[in-house]
Amino acid sequence: MASSMSGMFSGQQPSGAHPVGGPGGPGQPGFPATATRPQGTNTLVDELEASFEACFASLVSQDYVNGTDQEEIRTGVDQCIQKFLDVARQTECFFLQKRLQLSVQKPEQVVKEDVSELRNELQRKELLVQKHLSKLHHWQQVLEDVSVQHRKPSDLPPTGPLAFLEQASASLPPAPLKPN
Repeated sequence: MASSMSGMFSGQQPSGAHPVGGPGGPGQPGFPATATRPQGTNTLVDELEASFEACFASLVSQDYVNGTDQEEIRTGVDQCIQKFLDVARQTECFFLQKRLQLSVQKPEQVVKEDVSELRNELQRKELLVQKHLSKLHHWQQVLEDVSVQHRKPSDLPPTGPLAFLEQASASLPPAPLKPN
């Protein structure tokens, strides 16, 4: 796998790659070159880093802070962001290609990764269910406590020395009435 990533980390530069620095090249005011690298040794990671730094530099540059032409500022920032997005897409494409190569060369590895992801997701969902169950039990207890507090005194079981007899007699059927 490490050898198959050599195109990204060696001196190869993908077709259509942009030089390091801001739009218009390293000499444009407000876009200093963020790194001094020989042009032939740029990789996608280097370009992604440089384009991100150029985006950031364009947002905090003194030329833009003191600038009066808002349209020029907006155009420069838009160009930096577009370059960053282009390089990010190229980087994503590179990794997707490597993922495809891996799935063709070692399909069992992809299955192992999928199983691992599913196990992690299942574990996460189990924890979530446990969390919701504990909240449910808590609120059930709160509801029960509130309902006990709001009972009428006649609803409460009698207390005192004759309480047992009162409960027992309440559960007996009524005595038949004697004719007079």
